[in-house]
Amino acid sequence: MRNTVNGANTQSRVYDLVGVGFGPSNLALATAVHEHNETAAERIDAVFLESKPQFGWHPGMLLPGSAMQISFAKDLATLRDPRSAFTFFNYLHERGRIVDFVNLQTFFPSRREFSDYLQWAADRVAVEVRYATTAVRVDCGEDRVTVTCEGPQGVSTVVAKNVVLGPGLAAVLPEGIAPGPRVFHNHNLLNELGQVPSHPHGRFAVVGAGQSAGEVLRYLHTSYPEAEVHSIFSKFGFTPSDDSPYANRVFDPDTVDRWFGASESVRERMLSYHRSTNYSAVDIELISDLYQREYEESVAQRRRLYVHNASEIERVVEGSDGVTIDLVDLMDRKQTALHVDAVVYATGFRAFDVTSILEFDGAPGASVRPEVGRDYRLLLPDGYECGAYVNGGVEDSHGLSSSLLSIVAVRAADILGSIRTHARAVVG
Repeated sequence: MRNTVNGANTQSRVYDLVGVGFGPSNLALATAVHEHNETAAERIDAVFLESKPQFGWHPGMLLPGSAMQISFAKDLATLRDPRSAFTFFNYLHERGRIVDFVNLQTFFPSRREFSDYLQWAADRVAVEVRYATTAVRVDCGEDRVTVTCEGPQGVSTVVAKNVVLGPGLAAVLPEGIAPGPRVFHNHNLLNELGQVPSHPHGRFAVVGAGQSAGEVLRYLHTSYPEAEVHSIFSKFGFTPSDDSPYANRVFDPDTVDRWFGASESVRERMLSYHRSTNYSAVDIELISDLYQREYEESVAQRRRLYVHNASEIERVVEGSDGVTIDLVDLMDRKQTALHVDAVVYATGFRAFDVTSILEFDGAPGASVRPEVGRDYRLLLPDGYECGAYVNGGVEDSHGLSSSLLSIVAVRAADILGSIRTHARAVVG
């Protein structure tokens, strides 16, 4: 039997779960489903919807020399089950590089290699994935969710008992800044740079004070040996990231329980204490490298790298021949005008807002984000038995690890376990 929605054919099949997005978080969930189905008597029938035409993990930021900031052991599966076939070590084994990687004596692979690992896992996981398919609306009924999609075949719907929202993070530009050929966010740097119109001056500006900003500075300074590169941020100096062992415990799986059980005021204090583990902070080695470059240029009296610290941008005007930036020094209020080829904003990301696509059959309060349980299940209004889960982006309730790769494997196990528990409760 087939149903029709807006002229497009839609299967009447009811899945156990539909995943919105197929980035690392939902890929980790897919690997857990895959391995569950290999051994369990009752299979989980799952489908994942991904707006991109193919799997990709920040391809525009796979800069030469950039390394992961978390251990390879915090991969898709190791913390869930170190015997899994989807571990980074098994990937190395299948690629024939396990001994060579061990000889590197590092926990931190390059981003390019970790991206290849994720692609390897996406290619071998035995779940249904619909690429080039965008979820535009999720309707929660009493015991079903209906996801309205736009894809190659037009508009269609997917019906499931549970939905897992894992669409990832959205790039953030400062208020009032519009993207253009010469003004863009760093997440798509490699693609955007290739489209910047040529300019005889050869100048770039990088806005931001975090790890991405530092990596973009280094990349531009190295890749364009004749260009000036201007770093702009409101701090006085780059802040070193805190990756010490005790601070890193804030990303441990067990910390989620403590965080979730803490009061709101304590959570806010912990966020304030440990923001330098993740936000607006740079690896000390990269800070030293940038400073060394600037210093050596000063000695040689041939400056190309400029750091505009304690500065803010008052105006950005993009024209056909470049971008004019009006800067003000926060300390002495001195104003400076820069003319550059392009401005790269390394200004971070924000979590996806589930209320933008989630509906409750017109239930009151549908525009307010529901509370999230410890198992990442949204606490829906009374009478709704369907399951709606958020796979990431719950830093306020679950801690700093929620928007990072740190616990994607454990979180996937939590979500799958919750889905199975609620399914047994319904049957019982």
